[in-house]
Amino acid sequence: MSISRPGATTGRSYELEIGGMTCASCANRIEKRLNRLEGVEATVNYATEKARVLADERLDPQLLIAEVERTGYTAALPAANDESEADGEAPDPELASLRQRLIVSVVLSVPVIAMAMIPALQFTYWQWASLALAAPVVLWAAWPFHRAAWANLRHGAATMDTLVSVGTLSALLWSLYALFFGTAGQAGMTHPFELSITPSDGASNIYLEVAAGVTMFLLGGRYFEKRSKRRAGAALRALVEMGAKDVAVVRGGAEVRIPVDRLSVGDDFVVRPGEKVATDGVIVSGRSAIDASMLTGESVPVEVVEGDAVTGATVNAGGRLIVRATRIGSDTQLARMARLVEDAQSGKAEVQRLADRVSGVFVPVVIAVAVMTLGAWIGAGFPLSAAFTATVAVLIIACPCALGLATPTALLVGTGRGAQLGILIKGPEVLESTRKVDTVVLDKTGTVTTGRMTVAEVVTAPGTDRAQLLRLAGAIEDASEHPIAQAIARAATEEVGPLPAVEAFQNVEGEGVTGVVDAHALLVGRPSLLSDRSVAPDAEVAAARERAEGEGKTAVLVAWDGEVRGLVVVADRVKATSAEAIAQLRALGLAPILLTGDNETVARRIAGEVGIERVISEVMPADKAATVSALQSEGHVVAMVGDGVNDAGALAQADLGLAMGTGADVAIEASDITLVRGDLRSAADAIRLSRKTLGTIKGNLFWAFAYNTAAIPLAALGLLNPMLAGAAMAFSSVFVVGNSLRLRSFRSGSADRGSSPAE
Repeated sequence: MSISRPGATTGRSYELEIGGMTCASCANRIEKRLNRLEGVEATVNYATEKARVLADERLDPQLLIAEVERTGYTAALPAANDESEADGEAPDPELASLRQRLIVSVVLSVPVIAMAMIPALQFTYWQWASLALAAPVVLWAAWPFHRAAWANLRHGAATMDTLVSVGTLSALLWSLYALFFGTAGQAGMTHPFELSITPSDGASNIYLEVAAGVTMFLLGGRYFEKRSKRRAGAALRALVEMGAKDVAVVRGGAEVRIPVDRLSVGDDFVVRPGEKVATDGVIVSGRSAIDASMLTGESVPVEVVEGDAVTGATVNAGGRLIVRATRIGSDTQLARMARLVEDAQSGKAEVQRLADRVSGVFVPVVIAVAVMTLGAWIGAGFPLSAAFTATVAVLIIACPCALGLATPTALLVGTGRGAQLGILIKGPEVLESTRKVDTVVLDKTGTVTTGRMTVAEVVTAPGTDRAQLLRLAGAIEDASEHPIAQAIARAATEEVGPLPAVEAFQNVEGEGVTGVVDAHALLVGRPSLLSDRSVAPDAEVAAARERAEGEGKTAVLVAWDGEVRGLVVVADRVKATSAEAIAQLRALGLAPILLTGDNETVARRIAGEVGIERVISEVMPADKAATVSALQSEGHVVAMVGDGVNDAGALAQADLGLAMGTGADVAIEASDITLVRGDLRSAADAIRLSRKTLGTIKGNLFWAFAYNTAAIPLAALGLLNPMLAGAAMAFSSVFVVGNSLRLRSFRSGSADRGSSPAE
């Protein structure tokens, strides 16, 4: 992960697994402690329970672990190849412990709350029964709060656990005082349950239902929060687990099955129908269809033949393939996807940094407010019990958990859902850019078009058979490596089958090819190639050539035995989904611009097919970044979508760079968002998902800020019962996590034609 604090030491990046964090204040304290070390930059994420640290290569990571432990928490380097960690179903000791404590607290607390709320249940000495039930809840079930509060106290710090521990223990201790030294322990004592504070004799009131109820609600909130956080990270765990576990390698002519981690670059391995492709590679034998839906979200299998590249973790849906490994381990596309998603989930958006600053000072401020509340109530002449109740309510209602969870949980779910759809968001700061973008610049070749020349039309002269023309032209072009020649050869093979052999083949640089096929002397290429040999097309073929070239297509003349027999029109075909993608981008409020090095005629034809009005053509590769910069100087916030090496500079220059995952590695590295599919509709999906994730973050933060702003004054004024304060505080955290989980239902615009593109 790249960190950009001024004066930072560049070096090695470490990841630490942090244990013992219970709220955003904990993460903030650890982050500040690590950043005090010389040459260290750290980001601690409460939701992922991880720290990303950039430090000098000479630094021993054990020093980082020791620093975290001195703060009162645990830290460890991730275990290599820890399968249990990647497995979403692996047992979580902390989750199991929380569940056990929650069950016990529910069983014991419900009767205590019922007796306190319903006077009819207050039998003789009911208060002592409440003490017997509530004491284990406060002392055992709430032990994680007390332990964390004590650890923080020893380090001179206060966190949410401090508020909870002080509040629940105070309620219990006050109740013990009233029972043993006051009048609350007398036979026949009753008191009604009230939502607000009323003056009374403090020695006659007990708050066991507050102590037990708050503990129960907080444990419930923490349990469901922890479980939801695991669900939020499920997409990344599923991504990591997607790959094959073993593979059949061809060695000495025989198949040997080995673990996939023993596979080497250059090894040939077998992929049978229904099996996963073990790693990235190139097909050396076989023909099939590959289902890449798990990686790209694209449900339609893609036909592949010898020479085509395949990606690890995709599924062979057809025939038997032999694939040569080109990338293994951490270099594969799957591993890179997982790293991109994890980096995005571990980072912090600008809005989160504001929340961190607030939560860092929040707990001390709340304790000060609680002390002032106590003093104000006593000073105003109210009984100690009323002052104490209002103080406990302040302590409990003020938990800053919702602030700490607002951003990371939305990032976890949003980036995880993006990974499922083949959209890789590199970092949370990218979300801010998507909100402001108003212009999208689209590279033509490979982005709007397929980037692969195809035969668009075949025109034959009178008396010439179409199949014969394709067969002869395809045979001679098959001997050439030129993209246009290969397009003709492919079309011929698909239409007429196997092609005959070529004799006396010759490539005439820049003009075409000559040779002998089936005893016919062929000329295939530009008009100049034919005119040099005194061969000219008739009026019909000549008119067809002029029409094709006027539309920005390439016309290849075919002649044999001294006569022009026809022509083959070749063009870079527009992707079937590009026009729909442009419409979706417009619906998002973006103005599309087509950017290409091709001439104006070709560019206008492509733009007209997909519905783009503004075209910037004949741009040299080196000038693409300057073109984006010029648009920015006009006041536009620019997104750039591209796939080639020559797009890398423009992708980096743009305010938001989106790279097709089918493109060059350098373009992917320079971009902010990688679109694993070669479908331009993914660009609209990426912007919609990013905006929706940012909107969820802002909604979460608004709820958290509004909740604390409104609730603390109510508690201080005595208008909120402490038990209800605990329930409301727990609900706020669960609400924020639940709101983030709604992002899991995000659907691609290409999958749901009925959804609004601007969703």
